[in-house]
Amino acid sequence: MNVVNRYPVSQNWLTDPQAGSESWWQMVAQWGTPLVESVSTEQVKLTFLWRDPQGNAQQSALDRVYIDVNGVTDHHSFSPEYLKRLGDTDVWYWQTEVEADFRGSYSVIPVTAAQCLQLPEGTYEQRRMAQRNGWIALLELAECDPLNLTCPHYSHRGTALSAVHLSASLPQPAWQSVDAGNPQSLDLERLHKIDWGSKLLGNTRKVWLYTTGKTDHKQDRPLVILLDGQYWAQGQPVFGVLDQQTASGQLPPAVYVLIDVIDPQHRGEELPCNPTFWQAIQAELLPQVAMLEPFSEQASRTVVAGQSYGGLAALYAGLHWPQRFGCVLSQSGSFWWPSVDDSMLMPDGRSDMAGWLTEQVKNGVGNDHQLTIFMEAGHREDVIYQVNQAMRQVLGQSSHRVEYRVYSGGHDAICWRGGLIDGLHYLLNPKTESDKYDQ
Repeated sequence: MNVVNRYPVSQNWLTDPQAGSESWWQMVAQWGTPLVESVSTEQVKLTFLWRDPQGNAQQSALDRVYIDVNGVTDHHSFSPEYLKRLGDTDVWYWQTEVEADFRGSYSVIPVTAAQCLQLPEGTYEQRRMAQRNGWIALLELAECDPLNLTCPHYSHRGTALSAVHLSASLPQPAWQSVDAGNPQSLDLERLHKIDWGSKLLGNTRKVWLYTTGKTDHKQDRPLVILLDGQYWAQGQPVFGVLDQQTASGQLPPAVYVLIDVIDPQHRGEELPCNPTFWQAIQAELLPQVAMLEPFSEQASRTVVAGQSYGGLAALYAGLHWPQRFGCVLSQSGSFWWPSVDDSMLMPDGRSDMAGWLTEQVKNGVGNDHQLTIFMEAGHREDVIYQVNQAMRQVLGQSSHRVEYRVYSGGHDAICWRGGLIDGLHYLLNPKTESDKYDQ
Protein backbone atom coordinates (compact mmCIF):
# COMPACT_ATOMS: atom_id res chain seq x y z
CA MET A 1 0.00 0.00 0.00
CA ASN A 2 1.43 3.35 -1.03
CA VAL A 3 0.88 6.01 1.65
CA VAL A 4 1.22 9.74 0.99
CA ASN A 5 4.26 11.37 2.63
CA ARG A 6 5.70 8.02 3.66
CA TYR A 7 8.77 8.69 1.56
CA PRO A 8 11.58 11.24 1.53
CA VAL A 9 11.34 13.83 -1.25
CA SER A 10 12.05 12.13 -4.58
CA GLN A 11 14.37 14.93 -5.67
CA ASN A 12 16.67 14.01 -2.81
CA TRP A 13 16.77 10.44 -4.03
CA LEU A 14 17.51 11.42 -7.61
CA THR A 15 20.25 13.92 -6.73
CA ASP A 16 21.91 11.66 -4.17
CA PRO A 17 25.56 11.10 -5.20
CA GLN A 18 25.06 7.47 -4.16
CA ALA A 19 22.16 6.95 -6.58
CA GLY A 20 22.62 3.59 -8.26
CA SER A 21 24.86 2.17 -5.54
CA GLU A 22 23.97 -1.08 -3.82
CA SER A 23 23.13 0.72 -0.57
CA TRP A 24 20.91 3.20 -2.44
CA TRP A 25 18.97 0.38 -4.12
CA GLN A 26 18.60 -1.40 -0.77
CA MET A 27 16.93 1.72 0.64
CA VAL A 28 14.61 1.91 -2.38
CA ALA A 29 13.70 -1.76 -1.91
CA GLN A 30 12.85 -1.13 1.74
CA TRP A 31 10.56 1.79 0.90
CA GLY A 32 9.01 0.15 -2.14
CA THR A 33 8.01 1.81 -5.39
CA PRO A 34 6.57 3.99 -6.69
CA LEU A 35 7.57 6.75 -4.29
CA VAL A 36 4.59 8.89 -3.28
CA GLU A 37 4.69 12.59 -2.35
CA SER A 38 1.87 14.99 -1.54
CA VAL A 39 1.52 17.85 -4.02
CA SER A 40 -1.74 19.20 -2.61
CA THR A 41 -4.69 17.89 -0.64
CA GLU A 42 -5.98 16.27 -3.82
CA GLN A 43 -2.85 15.45 -5.86
CA VAL A 44 0.25 13.32 -5.33
CA LYS A 45 3.45 12.83 -7.30
CA LEU A 46 4.52 9.30 -8.17
CA THR A 47 8.16 8.46 -8.89
CA PHE A 48 8.73 5.11 -10.58
CA LEU A 49 12.22 3.61 -10.29
CA TRP A 50 13.61 0.62 -12.18
CA ARG A 51 17.02 -0.99 -11.91
CA ASP A 52 18.74 -1.92 -15.17
CA PRO A 53 19.76 -5.58 -14.78
CA GLN A 54 22.47 -5.08 -17.43
CA GLY A 55 24.16 -2.32 -15.43
CA ASN A 56 24.97 1.31 -16.17
CA ALA A 57 24.82 3.22 -19.46
CA GLN A 58 28.13 1.79 -20.69
CA GLN A 59 27.23 -1.80 -19.81
CA SER A 60 23.59 -2.00 -20.89
CA ALA A 61 22.17 -2.59 -24.35
CA LEU A 62 18.81 -1.14 -23.31
CA ASP A 63 17.78 1.99 -25.17
CA ARG A 64 14.45 2.73 -23.53
CA VAL A 65 12.12 1.55 -20.77
CA TYR A 66 8.48 2.22 -21.66
CA ILE A 67 5.96 2.52 -18.84
CA ASP A 68 2.29 1.59 -19.10
CA VAL A 69 0.13 2.92 -16.24
CA ASN A 70 -3.55 2.12 -16.70
CA GLY A 71 -5.60 5.30 -16.95
CA VAL A 72 -2.50 7.54 -16.90
CA THR A 73 -0.29 6.82 -19.90
CA ASP A 74 -1.79 6.70 -23.39
CA HIS A 75 -1.16 3.34 -25.05
CA HIS A 76 -2.61 4.78 -28.28
CA SER A 77 0.13 7.41 -28.45
CA PHE A 78 2.62 7.53 -31.31
CA SER A 79 5.20 8.54 -28.66
CA PRO A 80 4.53 6.41 -25.57
CA GLU A 81 5.85 7.47 -22.18
CA TYR A 82 9.16 6.03 -21.03
CA LEU A 83 11.54 6.17 -18.10
CA LYS A 84 14.75 8.18 -18.37
CA ARG A 85 18.16 6.94 -17.33
CA LEU A 86 19.64 8.87 -14.41
CA GLY A 87 23.01 10.03 -15.72
CA ASP A 88 25.26 7.06 -16.43
CA THR A 89 23.83 4.94 -13.60
CA ASP A 90 21.67 1.82 -13.66
CA VAL A 91 18.72 3.92 -12.44
CA TRP A 92 15.73 4.55 -14.72
CA TYR A 93 12.96 6.85 -13.45
CA TRP A 94 9.66 8.47 -14.47
CA GLN A 95 7.37 10.86 -12.61
CA THR A 96 3.73 11.84 -12.91
CA GLU A 97 0.94 13.38 -10.84
CA VAL A 98 -2.38 11.69 -10.06
CA GLU A 99 -5.32 12.11 -7.71
CA ALA A 100 -4.68 11.15 -4.09
CA ASP A 101 -7.34 8.41 -4.32
CA PHE A 102 -5.95 6.83 -7.50
CA ARG A 103 -5.57 3.08 -8.01
CA GLY A 104 -4.05 1.52 -11.11
CA SER A 105 -2.09 -1.31 -12.67
CA TYR A 106 1.25 -0.72 -14.34
CA SER A 107 4.17 -2.46 -16.02
CA VAL A 108 7.55 -1.53 -17.49
CA ILE A 109 8.77 -2.56 -20.94
CA PRO A 110 12.59 -2.51 -21.32
CA VAL A 111 13.73 -2.58 -24.96
CA THR A 112 16.82 -2.28 -27.11
CA ALA A 113 17.02 0.27 -29.93
CA ALA A 114 15.89 -2.38 -32.41
CA GLN A 115 12.81 -3.13 -30.30
CA CYS A 116 11.66 0.49 -29.91
CA LEU A 117 8.30 1.45 -31.37
CA GLN A 118 8.99 2.72 -34.88
CA LEU A 119 6.19 3.95 -37.11
CA PRO A 120 6.38 4.14 -40.91
CA GLU A 121 5.48 7.16 -42.99
CA GLY A 122 1.93 7.08 -44.31
CA THR A 123 -1.61 8.13 -43.60
CA TYR A 124 -2.85 8.65 -40.06
CA GLU A 125 -4.84 5.41 -40.24
CA GLN A 126 -1.80 3.46 -41.45
CA ARG A 127 0.29 4.87 -38.63
CA ARG A 128 -2.45 4.20 -36.10
CA MET A 129 -2.63 0.54 -37.12
CA ALA A 130 1.16 0.26 -37.07
CA GLN A 131 1.19 1.79 -33.60
CA ARG A 132 -1.48 -0.64 -32.38
CA ASN A 133 0.33 -3.69 -33.73
CA GLY A 134 3.66 -2.42 -32.44
CA TRP A 135 2.29 -1.79 -28.97
CA ILE A 136 0.73 -5.26 -28.81
CA ALA A 137 4.15 -6.70 -29.69
CA LEU A 138 5.79 -4.59 -26.97
CA LEU A 139 3.35 -5.91 -24.37
CA GLU A 140 4.96 -9.33 -24.81
CA LEU A 141 8.06 -7.79 -23.19
CA ALA A 142 6.22 -6.15 -20.28
CA GLU A 143 7.36 -6.83 -16.72
CA CYS A 144 5.97 -6.11 -13.29
CA ASP A 145 7.90 -3.90 -10.88
CA PRO A 146 10.17 -6.01 -8.62
CA LEU A 147 10.43 -3.11 -6.16
CA ASN A 148 6.67 -2.85 -5.58
CA LEU A 149 5.80 -4.20 -2.14
CA THR A 150 2.50 -5.83 -3.15
CA CYS A 151 2.31 -9.13 -5.01
CA PRO A 152 1.80 -8.94 -8.78
CA HIS A 153 -1.58 -9.56 -10.33
CA TYR A 154 -2.32 -10.54 -13.93
CA SER A 155 -3.91 -8.92 -16.95
CA HIS A 156 -6.45 -10.61 -19.22
CA ARG A 157 -3.46 -11.42 -21.45
CA GLY A 158 -1.69 -13.17 -18.59
CA THR A 159 0.93 -10.42 -18.15
CA ALA A 160 2.21 -9.88 -14.61
CA LEU A 161 1.33 -6.37 -13.42
CA SER A 162 2.12 -4.25 -10.39
CA ALA A 163 -0.33 -1.86 -8.75
CA VAL A 164 -0.49 1.59 -7.22
CA HIS A 165 -2.87 1.62 -4.24
CA LEU A 166 -2.94 5.13 -2.78
CA SER A 167 -4.10 5.59 0.79
CA ALA A 168 -7.26 7.50 -0.16
CA SER A 169 -8.36 5.02 -2.85
CA LEU A 170 -11.53 2.99 -2.34
CA PRO A 171 -10.79 0.34 0.32
CA GLN A 172 -10.35 -3.26 -0.84
CA PRO A 173 -10.05 -5.15 2.48
CA ALA A 174 -11.20 -8.42 0.93
CA TRP A 175 -8.09 -8.50 -1.25
CA GLN A 176 -5.47 -7.57 1.35
CA SER A 177 -4.32 -11.15 1.94
CA VAL A 178 -3.97 -11.63 -1.82
CA ASP A 179 -1.80 -8.51 -2.11
CA ALA A 180 0.33 -9.74 0.79
CA GLY A 181 0.96 -13.06 -0.94
CA ASN A 182 -1.25 -15.09 1.41
CA PRO A 183 -4.42 -15.81 -0.56
CA GLN A 184 -6.99 -18.14 0.95
CA SER A 185 -7.07 -21.42 -0.97
CA LEU A 186 -10.25 -22.57 -2.63
CA ASP A 187 -11.99 -25.74 -1.49
CA LEU A 188 -11.68 -28.14 -4.43
CA GLU A 189 -14.57 -30.24 -3.08
CA ARG A 190 -16.88 -27.29 -3.72
CA LEU A 191 -15.59 -26.61 -7.24
CA HIS A 192 -17.20 -28.17 -10.30
CA LYS A 193 -15.62 -27.75 -13.73
CA ILE A 194 -18.13 -28.08 -16.54
CA ASP A 195 -17.53 -28.38 -20.27
CA TRP A 196 -20.69 -26.71 -21.53
CA GLY A 197 -21.53 -27.73 -25.07
CA SER A 198 -24.25 -25.37 -26.31
CA LYS A 199 -26.52 -26.42 -29.16
CA LEU A 200 -27.98 -22.92 -29.43
CA LEU A 201 -24.55 -21.28 -29.68
CA GLY A 202 -22.82 -24.12 -31.52
CA ASN A 203 -19.74 -24.10 -29.30
CA THR A 204 -18.18 -25.54 -26.15
CA ARG A 205 -16.61 -23.66 -23.26
CA LYS A 206 -15.44 -24.05 -19.68
CA VAL A 207 -17.67 -23.12 -16.79
CA TRP A 208 -16.56 -23.02 -13.16
CA LEU A 209 -19.24 -23.71 -10.55
CA TYR A 210 -18.37 -22.84 -6.95
CA THR A 211 -20.43 -22.80 -3.77
CA THR A 212 -19.69 -20.88 -0.59
CA GLY A 213 -20.78 -21.38 3.01
CA LYS A 214 -23.20 -23.88 4.50
CA THR A 215 -26.97 -23.78 4.61
CA ASP A 216 -29.82 -26.23 5.19
CA HIS A 217 -31.81 -24.51 2.45
CA LYS A 218 -29.70 -24.96 -0.67
CA GLN A 219 -32.62 -24.20 -2.95
CA ASP A 220 -32.72 -20.66 -1.50
CA ARG A 221 -29.08 -19.80 -2.19
CA PRO A 222 -28.48 -16.75 -4.39
CA LEU A 223 -27.13 -17.39 -7.88
CA VAL A 224 -24.27 -15.21 -9.13
CA ILE A 225 -23.19 -15.35 -12.78
CA LEU A 226 -19.72 -13.94 -13.45
CA LEU A 227 -18.96 -13.09 -17.07
CA ASP A 228 -15.33 -13.27 -18.24
CA GLY A 229 -15.27 -16.19 -15.84
CA GLN A 230 -11.86 -17.39 -16.99
CA TYR A 231 -10.31 -14.24 -15.53
CA TRP A 232 -11.98 -14.54 -12.13
CA ALA A 233 -11.18 -18.26 -12.03
CA GLN A 234 -7.56 -18.12 -13.22
CA GLY A 235 -6.27 -14.59 -13.86
CA GLN A 236 -7.27 -13.05 -10.53
CA PRO A 237 -8.94 -15.96 -8.69
CA VAL A 238 -11.90 -14.86 -6.63
CA PHE A 239 -12.83 -18.17 -4.95
CA GLY A 240 -10.82 -17.69 -1.74
CA VAL A 241 -12.00 -14.09 -1.41
CA LEU A 242 -15.63 -15.19 -1.71
CA ASP A 243 -15.05 -17.87 0.93
CA GLN A 244 -13.51 -15.36 3.32
CA GLN A 245 -16.32 -12.86 2.78
CA THR A 246 -18.90 -15.59 3.37
CA ALA A 247 -17.18 -16.98 6.48
CA SER A 248 -17.06 -13.47 7.98
CA GLY A 249 -20.80 -13.01 7.38
CA GLN A 250 -20.42 -10.25 4.79
CA LEU A 251 -21.88 -12.40 2.01
CA PRO A 252 -24.52 -15.14 2.27
CA PRO A 253 -23.83 -18.72 1.13
CA ALA A 254 -24.27 -18.67 -2.64
CA VAL A 255 -23.79 -20.47 -5.94
CA TYR A 256 -21.28 -18.84 -8.30
CA VAL A 257 -21.17 -19.63 -12.02
CA LEU A 258 -18.10 -18.35 -13.89
CA ILE A 259 -18.54 -18.51 -17.68
CA ASP A 260 -15.52 -18.59 -20.01
CA VAL A 261 -15.57 -16.37 -23.11
CA ILE A 262 -13.70 -18.96 -25.25
CA ASP A 263 -11.65 -16.32 -27.10
CA PRO A 264 -11.79 -12.61 -28.04
CA GLN A 265 -13.83 -13.28 -31.18
CA HIS A 266 -16.57 -15.14 -29.30
CA ARG A 267 -16.48 -12.52 -26.55
CA GLY A 268 -17.09 -9.78 -29.12
CA GLU A 269 -19.99 -11.71 -30.63
CA GLU A 270 -21.74 -13.02 -27.53
CA LEU A 271 -21.45 -10.36 -24.83
CA PRO A 272 -22.67 -7.23 -26.68
CA CYS A 273 -26.46 -7.58 -26.39
CA ASN A 274 -26.79 -11.06 -27.90
CA PRO A 275 -30.20 -12.62 -27.10
CA THR A 276 -29.13 -16.14 -28.13
CA PHE A 277 -26.34 -16.12 -25.56
CA TRP A 278 -28.78 -15.42 -22.74
CA GLN A 279 -31.35 -17.87 -24.07
CA ALA A 280 -28.65 -20.55 -24.06
CA ILE A 281 -27.67 -19.74 -20.47
CA GLN A 282 -31.28 -20.04 -19.32
CA ALA A 283 -32.31 -23.05 -21.39
CA GLU A 284 -29.08 -25.07 -21.33
CA LEU A 285 -26.54 -24.02 -18.72
CA LEU A 286 -28.62 -23.19 -15.65
CA PRO A 287 -30.50 -26.53 -15.69
CA GLN A 288 -27.11 -28.30 -15.67
CA VAL A 289 -25.98 -26.14 -12.77
CA ALA A 290 -29.18 -26.81 -10.81
CA MET A 291 -28.65 -30.56 -11.08
CA LEU A 292 -25.26 -30.16 -9.38
CA GLU A 293 -26.05 -27.34 -6.95
CA PRO A 294 -29.60 -26.10 -6.24
CA PHE A 295 -30.13 -22.33 -6.19
CA SER A 296 -32.92 -19.79 -5.89
CA GLU A 297 -35.14 -19.19 -8.89
CA GLN A 298 -36.03 -15.71 -7.63
CA ALA A 299 -34.87 -12.85 -9.82
CA SER A 300 -34.21 -10.78 -6.70
CA ARG A 301 -31.62 -13.36 -5.64
CA THR A 302 -29.93 -13.68 -9.03
CA VAL A 303 -26.95 -11.49 -9.92
CA VAL A 304 -25.27 -11.04 -13.29
CA ALA A 305 -21.85 -9.41 -13.01
CA GLY A 306 -19.52 -8.23 -15.76
CA GLN A 307 -16.94 -5.69 -16.82
CA SER A 308 -16.59 -3.74 -20.07
CA TYR A 309 -18.53 -5.80 -22.66
CA GLY A 310 -19.56 -7.89 -19.66
CA GLY A 311 -20.94 -4.80 -17.92
CA LEU A 312 -23.00 -4.07 -21.03
CA ALA A 313 -24.15 -7.70 -21.15
CA ALA A 314 -25.14 -7.78 -17.47
CA LEU A 315 -27.46 -4.78 -17.79
CA TYR A 316 -28.82 -6.08 -21.10
CA ALA A 317 -29.73 -9.39 -19.45
CA GLY A 318 -31.50 -7.65 -16.58
CA LEU A 319 -33.47 -5.31 -18.83
CA HIS A 320 -34.62 -8.03 -21.23
CA TRP A 321 -35.16 -10.93 -18.77
CA PRO A 322 -35.95 -9.11 -15.51
CA GLN A 323 -38.10 -12.01 -14.34
CA ARG A 324 -34.90 -14.12 -14.18
CA PHE A 325 -32.01 -11.68 -13.68
CA GLY A 326 -33.14 -9.12 -11.13
CA CYS A 327 -29.76 -7.89 -9.87
CA VAL A 328 -27.13 -6.31 -12.11
CA LEU A 329 -23.48 -5.62 -11.29
CA SER A 330 -22.12 -3.57 -14.18
CA GLN A 331 -18.54 -2.29 -14.10
CA SER A 332 -17.20 0.02 -16.82
CA GLY A 333 -19.99 -1.09 -19.11
CA SER A 334 -19.33 -0.62 -22.84
CA PHE A 335 -22.52 1.38 -23.32
CA TRP A 336 -21.00 3.07 -26.37
CA TRP A 337 -21.87 -0.11 -28.32
CA PRO A 338 -22.37 -0.07 -31.25
CA SER A 339 -22.75 3.59 -32.23
CA VAL A 340 -19.61 5.17 -30.76
CA ASP A 341 -15.98 4.29 -31.44
CA ASP A 342 -14.62 3.42 -27.98
CA SER A 343 -11.31 5.14 -28.81
CA MET A 344 -13.04 8.50 -29.38
CA LEU A 345 -14.36 11.00 -26.87
CA MET A 346 -17.90 12.29 -27.11
CA PRO A 347 -18.49 16.04 -27.04
CA ASP A 348 -19.58 17.20 -23.58
CA GLY A 349 -23.24 16.63 -22.96
CA ARG A 350 -23.80 14.39 -25.99
CA SER A 351 -25.58 11.59 -24.15
CA ASP A 352 -27.57 11.00 -27.32
CA MET A 353 -24.41 9.33 -28.68
CA ALA A 354 -24.28 6.87 -25.80
CA GLY A 355 -25.30 3.72 -27.65
CA TRP A 356 -28.12 1.30 -28.31
CA LEU A 357 -28.82 0.03 -24.79
CA THR A 358 -29.11 3.55 -23.42
CA GLU A 359 -31.77 4.22 -26.08
CA GLN A 360 -33.54 1.04 -24.98
CA VAL A 361 -33.69 2.33 -21.40
CA LYS A 362 -34.97 5.71 -22.63
CA ASN A 363 -37.73 3.88 -24.48
CA GLY A 364 -38.80 2.03 -21.32
CA VAL A 365 -37.40 -1.44 -22.00
CA GLY A 366 -37.38 -3.43 -18.75
CA ASN A 367 -39.26 -0.76 -16.84
CA ASP A 368 -42.11 -3.13 -15.96
CA HIS A 369 -39.87 -4.88 -13.40
CA GLN A 370 -37.68 -3.03 -10.92
CA LEU A 371 -34.04 -4.09 -11.13
CA THR A 372 -31.46 -3.57 -8.40
CA ILE A 373 -28.32 -2.26 -10.08
CA PHE A 374 -24.79 -1.59 -8.85
CA MET A 375 -22.79 0.37 -11.42
CA GLU A 376 -19.34 1.90 -11.40
CA ALA A 377 -16.89 3.47 -13.84
CA GLY A 378 -13.48 5.11 -13.63
CA HIS A 379 -13.21 8.82 -14.36
CA ARG A 380 -9.97 8.08 -16.25
CA GLU A 381 -11.79 5.83 -18.73
CA ASP A 382 -12.59 8.54 -21.27
CA VAL A 383 -15.54 7.42 -23.39
CA ILE A 384 -16.44 4.56 -21.02
CA TYR A 385 -16.84 7.07 -18.21
CA GLN A 386 -18.94 9.35 -20.42
CA VAL A 387 -21.34 6.65 -21.56
CA ASN A 388 -21.73 5.33 -18.02
CA GLN A 389 -22.63 8.83 -16.87
CA ALA A 390 -25.22 8.96 -19.65
CA MET A 391 -26.60 5.52 -18.73
CA ARG A 392 -26.82 6.50 -15.08
CA GLN A 393 -28.79 9.59 -16.08
CA VAL A 394 -31.43 7.66 -18.02
CA LEU A 395 -31.62 4.90 -15.39
CA GLY A 396 -32.32 7.62 -12.83
CA GLN A 397 -35.50 8.45 -14.75
CA SER A 398 -36.68 4.81 -14.64
CA SER A 399 -38.18 2.65 -11.91
CA HIS A 400 -34.94 0.83 -11.15
CA ARG A 401 -33.01 1.01 -7.89
CA VAL A 402 -29.50 2.13 -8.81
CA GLU A 403 -26.29 2.57 -6.83
CA TYR A 404 -23.68 4.30 -9.00
CA ARG A 405 -20.17 5.30 -8.06
CA VAL A 406 -17.10 6.68 -9.79
CA TYR A 407 -13.61 5.52 -8.84
CA SER A 408 -10.26 7.18 -9.51
CA GLY A 409 -8.71 4.88 -12.08
CA GLY A 410 -8.96 3.46 -15.56
CA HIS A 411 -10.32 0.42 -17.39
CA ASP A 412 -8.60 -1.81 -14.91
CA ALA A 413 -9.27 -5.14 -13.21
CA ILE A 414 -7.35 -4.02 -10.11
CA CYS A 415 -10.19 -1.52 -9.61
CA TRP A 416 -12.95 -3.90 -10.68
CA ARG A 417 -11.98 -6.57 -8.15
CA GLY A 418 -12.93 -4.21 -5.31
CA GLY A 419 -16.13 -3.13 -7.01
CA LEU A 420 -17.07 -6.76 -7.61
CA ILE A 421 -17.04 -7.51 -3.90
CA ASP A 422 -18.67 -4.20 -2.95
CA GLY A 423 -21.35 -4.78 -5.57
CA LEU A 424 -22.08 -8.27 -4.24
CA HIS A 425 -22.39 -6.82 -0.73
CA TYR A 426 -24.92 -4.30 -2.04
CA LEU A 427 -26.94 -6.76 -4.12
CA LEU A 428 -26.94 -9.79 -1.81
CA ASN A 429 -27.40 -7.90 1.47
CA PRO A 430 -29.90 -5.30 0.25
CA LYS A 431 -31.10 -3.87 3.57
CA THR A 432 -27.74 -3.67 5.34
CA GLU A 433 -25.93 -2.24 2.34
CA SER A 434 -28.65 0.22 1.37
CA ASP A 435 -28.45 1.67 4.87
CA LYS A 436 -24.67 2.01 4.49
CA TYR A 437 -24.86 3.71 1.08
CA ASP A 438 -27.64 6.04 2.21
CA GLN A 439 -25.53 7.43 5.05
